[in-house]
Amino acid sequence: MNIEHAHPDDLAELRAAFGVDDAGESALGWEEVNAFEAAHGVVLPEPYRTFVAEITDGSFSGPPDHGLVGVAELPDDWGDDRPVRTLSAPFPLTEAWLWEDDPRPYEEIAPLLAPVFDHGSVVLGTDGCGMYWHLIVTGPHRGHIWNISGEGATPYGAEFGHTTADSGFMGWVRHWSAGKPWFDA
Repeated sequence: MNIEHAHPDDLAELRAAFGVDDAGESALGWEEVNAFEAAHGVVLPEPYRTFVAEITDGSFSGPPDHGLVGVAELPDDWGDDRPVRTLSAPFPLTEAWLWEDDPRPYEEIAPLLAPVFDHGSVVLGTDGCGMYWHLIVTGPHRGHIWNISGEGATPYGAEFGHTTADSGFMGWVRHWSAGKPWFDA
């Protein structure tokens, strides 16, 4: 997983996977990507960074099931009463956490949940039912994809179990475009 440089072959594969052939008209452009990064105090990991700058900023042709939202957007079912998202704050997890099975009382767990949903990640989209895909942009898991739902949070990639997919945005898209179920291990 290379999160610092976008390989031209990966970009061609992303363009094909999303069916983008509009010569970059649906992309943000580098000026907008740089402005987004400056406003949020982050640098987006590659190849996602070049993807939104040069290929497209969101797509109805998946992944995830309800489409890829733009870098500055949130899925329609995200809700209006959530805390302000702080992308520059480090994403707090480095391993899966199923808070639904956590033995601690809810009063102890509740304050720990908002940072999982709202710190250090760009929301890529939803598969519905409150199941969101996040690209981590700050912290030790920068560049990794996480599945975060009402029950827990799980890193995505073969090294974490549950899937045969490679880590990162490219591995996540490759797995989807191959028609494989998300959790196939």
